[in-house]
Amino acid sequence: MDEFLGRARYQRADAAPAQDDDGQDVAADGPVAPVVRAGHRNGHREVTIKTTSGPVKVKKPKLRGTSEKFASRLFGTTVTRTNALESLVIASFVRGLSTRDVQNTLAEALGSDAALSKSTVSGICQAIRTEYDAWRERDLSGVTLDYLFIDASHFRMHPKAPAEPVLAAWGIDTDGRPVFIGLEAAGSESHDAWAGFLQGLLDRGLEAPLLVISDGGSGLISACEFALGRSLRQRCLIHKCRNVTSKVSRHDLEQVKKEFWEIFDTSELSIPPGQRLVETVQRRIDAFAAKWEKTYPAAVKSLLTDRSSLTAYLRFPAEHHKRIRHSNFIERTFGETRRRVKVIGRFPGETSCVSLAFAVLSRAATGWRGFTTTPATVRQLERMRRDLLHPTETEVIHLAPPARVSLTKAA
Repeated sequence: MDEFLGRARYQRADAAPAQDDDGQDVAADGPVAPVVRAGHRNGHREVTIKTTSGPVKVKKPKLRGTSEKFASRLFGTTVTRTNALESLVIASFVRGLSTRDVQNTLAEALGSDAALSKSTVSGICQAIRTEYDAWRERDLSGVTLDYLFIDASHFRMHPKAPAEPVLAAWGIDTDGRPVFIGLEAAGSESHDAWAGFLQGLLDRGLEAPLLVISDGGSGLISACEFALGRSLRQRCLIHKCRNVTSKVSRHDLEQVKKEFWEIFDTSELSIPPGQRLVETVQRRIDAFAAKWEKTYPAAVKSLLTDRSSLTAYLRFPAEHHKRIRHSNFIERTFGETRRRVKVIGRFPGETSCVSLAFAVLSRAATGWRGFTTTPATVRQLERMRRDLLHPTETEVIHLAPPARVSLTKAA
């Protein structure tokens, strides 16, 4: 208030500092003094600020005789609750409480004076949508990924309609840090839906990653080949294991599952990542197929389908293998969203569904564990990036399909 009026309490306005030739106020010792405004203090009014520790009462000064409204930099003009309390409301909502639950919980924990109305809680939670809208339009040109994980989870978002997918993408950047990249609702997991989602990321500046990890959905696979054709593709081994064992009788289930994972156990092999390691594991796949082909032909057929994508991860640093051979990295976090759905029954619309999924995933992303990087790892990945994504002119010519030449009589 002293700064706003330009004078201390009980100091008269006519005792203001003199002005220089440019009209600026000058204090007696020379430095520029605050502008003196008309008006005077007129006591205080008690204001209650709701905080995470309960209600706090403060005396807010009042003014009279001034045309300019005073606004505290600490509380503004209309602040009745702290940012910490708003964050607590959003966090409670994200973790599964309904707006009514949040209201009642705050009243029980902080007292009735600190309670927020249901409409206030709903208004605070609208901040999630605002945050998501800004996040989904952000520039991705500064993000360079080594690994891109893609998955979807299904939720009921429209009346009288079956569950529909929410597409998600997250990755590991060149520094080994996890990055939440994209989230979008779709009508299905078709080629067009996934291709549009991936192309949207590229249009915002995202560079193609070295490796894309996903399940075996046909629409997703074709979209990856269309939008991220130069990136290697890894089929999620956990999803593939489920595909294989679903075609095996209960009697042999545990044995087949055990042998499946033994195929990809390279801990005892002294072979560095690369083509030799890939060929070794592919031979193991052949041996598994030869053993079980007559007993479970459907299971073996499932294993051999798209088999090259099962071993793409073996070309990458060994310390990353166990985390890049499956896409279940986000499954647990999607589970938090599904638990939230049980509280509200069904989302009132697509906007609510995506906003809540974003709130859960973005907040969980802050606790995701990154990847270990060493100078040798960085060099290996940089070399792979150069070979895969930025080949030399000679390699480009070699990779290009032969042109059709028409030999005419005139020629």
